[in-house]
Amino acid sequence: MSVAHPVQVLAVTGGKGGVGKTNSAVNISICLAEMGRKVVLLDADLGLANVDILLGITPRETLENVIAGTCSLRDVLVEGPGGIRIVPAASGTQSMADLSTAEQAGLINAFNELADELDVLVIDTAAGISDHVISFTRAAQEVLIVVTNEPTSLTDAYAMIKVLNQKYGVHRFQILANMARTPQEGHEVFAKLSNASDRFLDVALVYLGAVPWDEYLRKSVQRQKAVCDVYPRSRSALAYRDIAQKIKNWPMPSSARGHLEFFMDRLVQGVG
Repeated sequence: MSVAHPVQVLAVTGGKGGVGKTNSAVNISICLAEMGRKVVLLDADLGLANVDILLGITPRETLENVIAGTCSLRDVLVEGPGGIRIVPAASGTQSMADLSTAEQAGLINAFNELADELDVLVIDTAAGISDHVISFTRAAQEVLIVVTNEPTSLTDAYAMIKVLNQKYGVHRFQILANMARTPQEGHEVFAKLSNASDRFLDVALVYLGAVPWDEYLRKSVQRQKAVCDVYPRSRSALAYRDIAQKIKNWPMPSSARGHLEFFMDRLVQGVG
């Protein structure tokens, strides 16, 4: 089944846990939806679902049910803030690596059926550099690395870039500096990552921007809400809006297939 409608596929990853990856995926999705894009957010942390917890949502069914064939992808879609739709993660009893050929084909068809109903698919990957994370990330059209000004975060972000570049030929990475204490710190984080990558890898890193350390972001997490939804004028919400505006201005995929079918094909090849 071919997809004529172009769909942007953005994987949000970072290597290390605790860098604000899920918060970034959720808030960027909401900001893109506010700008008129039809957005689906896929929680790809298949073992430890994050998005539904962050937003205080209790899904009845998950991606696992789609794979099992007990419901359609439309059945599991959950309405989120700002008009985004969420594909909740499986509970961890079924992993992507165990999918049969028939299940893989079913998953591709499930997403293809949604293609005309979305402009952007945002994937919130799990922490770490597991096979699942690599599969989701390498299949995406754009890779957004969330990194903080901590040695462990920088090291893990570099490791993720290195694996995707050297093993899978990914050459372009969007960099988001999170929890920056000053605007300058965001640029410093990017410079550290860029200097190491320039020396040892054949990659192009793009500085997408910085999200400042913000007490309102912490408050929104405690409330199980997105900061862009409940504190839209906070510093972090304004930063996410700027980042989403840049993403909105990226060129759409030019192939007749769009990018969604390509993404699903690559995804199941990576885990099969």
